[in-house]
Amino acid sequence: MSARPLRNIDLDAALADAERRYADANPGSREAFEAACKALPGGNTRSGLYFPPFPLALARGEAARVWDVDGHAYTDFVVEYTAGLYGHSNPAITAAVRRALDDGIVLGGPNRNEARFAEALCARIPSLELVRFCNSGTEANLMALGATRAITGRDKVMAFDGAYHGGVLNFRAGGAPINAPFRFVMARYNDTDATLALIDEHARDLAAIIVEPMIGAGGCIPGDRDFLAGLRAASERHGVILVFDEVMTSRLAPGGLQEAHAITPDMTTLGKYLGGGLSFGAFGGRADIMARFDSRKPGAFPHSGTFNNNVLTMAAGLAGITEVYTPEACDALNAAGDAVRERLNAVMRKHAVAAQVTGRGSMSSVHFRGGEIRSPGDAAQGDMTARALFHIELILRGQYTSRYGMINLSLPMAGPDLDGLVAAVDDVIAEHAPLLAAA
Repeated sequence: MSARPLRNIDLDAALADAERRYADANPGSREAFEAACKALPGGNTRSGLYFPPFPLALARGEAARVWDVDGHAYTDFVVEYTAGLYGHSNPAITAAVRRALDDGIVLGGPNRNEARFAEALCARIPSLELVRFCNSGTEANLMALGATRAITGRDKVMAFDGAYHGGVLNFRAGGAPINAPFRFVMARYNDTDATLALIDEHARDLAAIIVEPMIGAGGCIPGDRDFLAGLRAASERHGVILVFDEVMTSRLAPGGLQEAHAITPDMTTLGKYLGGGLSFGAFGGRADIMARFDSRKPGAFPHSGTFNNNVLTMAAGLAGITEVYTPEACDALNAAGDAVRERLNAVMRKHAVAAQVTGRGSMSSVHFRGGEIRSPGDAAQGDMTARALFHIELILRGQYTSRYGMINLSLPMAGPDLDGLVAAVDDVIAEHAPLLAAA
């Protein structure tokens, strides 16, 4: 799909023109969307996948590429919002899933890979002395926060403006009306002094602090080590349980960002890629906390979930973490991510536009604004029309990225894939530089 040069128009007109070209090029996706709207509200069952005029309907994937129903191929930089780290056809994972399929899918009891997968995770993530599995990052965070409230006898939870911890723990754009009804104390990410003052103020009622060591969906904004260390010290001082949400960020270092920062939380939540591309979540941490889930003990916390240990995820996850995403592979992927992010920022500087790329390792986000970005509030000041235009124009150039500006790497990506992304970004920014300079 080709782009058409635009001249002397504003961002709204440029976006309308790009959306028209996108719609003309994707009649099959339009038809699929219209059909889906007859059975699904908004034509989908994941709100975040919608974008106007309609999302691509994807037909298949292989390695680092996806194809839509109109036959267009894309390099996949959505990477299922970090869950698709292994790409679409990793041989070790597909072989493990086939073996599991051959032995039966719903066994209804402990299976041979469950404990081995748990042991591998505990060996990898510093804070995990014991771990429990569930079905998603959302579920992992709900279970972790529920446990902290039960253990401490306190009912408040500190979270951070603009953060996202799952479908019912969503603090983007002021929070979601369907959020879990916990009593939240909201703080500003990377604002150490103000956050520590809030912790002191609410300490008697504060059960937990939940934080991503790098904000993920809110804009790939790294947490300062001093900020994270301040949370660790304050939580210890007041008997508050510190929860690191590493559902996304565990991919950024062999032991997650807690290892990279040498800061060990009391609990960690996991998900996304660790299921090998299948549905997965996990929560774990200190042995004394997790022992409250020990069914052998009187008064143990209940923890249910028909598919917590489903045999396909256990097989895929174990193969992924032990055979594929080794510490060496992790380091290499994240070094590649750091390098491509610098190349993208060089493109922005070359064209003197009000745009930048933040992130760490294999996770990045594009923001159409100048100045420092240290919190989701800073990111929200970016020009959203420019971001939407950038997204559509990249799709028209064969680069599948997130509407929210997120760009993720997967293991099968090679040099030509990354070169293609940089070239496409250069082309889009060059074409629209007069508009983006004022964005």
